[in-house]
Amino acid sequence: METDSIFTDIGKSDNYLLLDKSLQFRITDAVNSMYNFDFATAERGFTVLKYTYPDHPLPYFLMGLSQWWKIAVDMENKSYDSAFLSQMDEAIEKAKAMYDKDPNNKEASFFLAGAYGFQGRLHSERQNWTKATFAGKNALKYLELSKGEDELNPELLLGDALFNYFSVWIPKNYPLLKPVMVLFPKGDKDLGLRQLEDVATNAFYARVEAQYFLFRLYASEERQPFKALTITSYLHDKYPNNPYFHRFFARQLYSVGRGDEAKDVSLEILRRIDEGWTGYEGNSGRYAAFFAAQHYERIGDTATAKRYYLKAVSFGEETESQESGYHLYALIQLGKIAVAENDKKKAKVYFDQVKNYAKRKHPAHKEARDFIKKNKL
Repeated sequence: METDSIFTDIGKSDNYLLLDKSLQFRITDAVNSMYNFDFATAERGFTVLKYTYPDHPLPYFLMGLSQWWKIAVDMENKSYDSAFLSQMDEAIEKAKAMYDKDPNNKEASFFLAGAYGFQGRLHSERQNWTKATFAGKNALKYLELSKGEDELNPELLLGDALFNYFSVWIPKNYPLLKPVMVLFPKGDKDLGLRQLEDVATNAFYARVEAQYFLFRLYASEERQPFKALTITSYLHDKYPNNPYFHRFFARQLYSVGRGDEAKDVSLEILRRIDEGWTGYEGNSGRYAAFFAAQHYERIGDTATAKRYYLKAVSFGEETESQESGYHLYALIQLGKIAVAENDKKKAKVYFDQVKNYAKRKHPAHKEARDFIKKNKL
């Protein structure tokens, strides 16, 4: 089948395009390609969708989502910000036109909530708090208007789930946004998690995004590493070329004590970085090199461990992530190895770097101070 004919035989429907099962079937390859970091294939499909439905927000939203995943793998890279914001602005414009014609159009509200929500995520990452607040307020406004359309669930449920969870989480973690959250109903974290599970199991467009939030929450906020591992294992199997899922799969293997497997996955990540695979860069390398080093140190291969700790440090410097835990603890381990090799001068250099990069209250800073004192460096 020719690529440009993928969508041409889809008839117009009185139902929401979001619910068109035939369309979902036909764009499955494009959506899966996006999550598997084959952006060329994905964006060809989304471009065809634009020609077929030029006045609908869906293709612009998907094109924006494609830009988002280029950003997500390395949040310090701002080169895709403009394209992402532009595509989401297009989605907002198309959705507003639909909404102005029919304020009861739940699909229009869904896309407005989603597009503003994603813009808010990027603005918060960039610490553009005024823009983040504006986008967040709009996302919540349209989220409220999009409720009550049972047919659209579980797609719509993603917004409800994130609101329920993060309306409790945000005031604790982002005090600057606390006054904004007071304006909205109180959420329910437990309900939010249950809703995310529902979306992760049953949605089409929102499934992977729900799984992304779930594994992040289970890994950190909820302290349920085995649940996070189950999700990251599935996502890596489903999208083996997604570097974000790849590195978090390695991280969860490491977190639950499956160090041998974490090492194997990490070495594959490092190989792909060397070969220049799309999206595989210093952030993934920082994780992978540290996990590999830990494995080799555990089995007594100090020389190989040292080599990978040095790689972790190098990736940390490349990505300007010197304050990250992986960078700091790689330096600590290099310092300890240097002491074992009777090179106290080099060890002092490593521990001084830890003290320089880590905040004084950070556990790595205390460990460095204590080690320097104990070993008279």
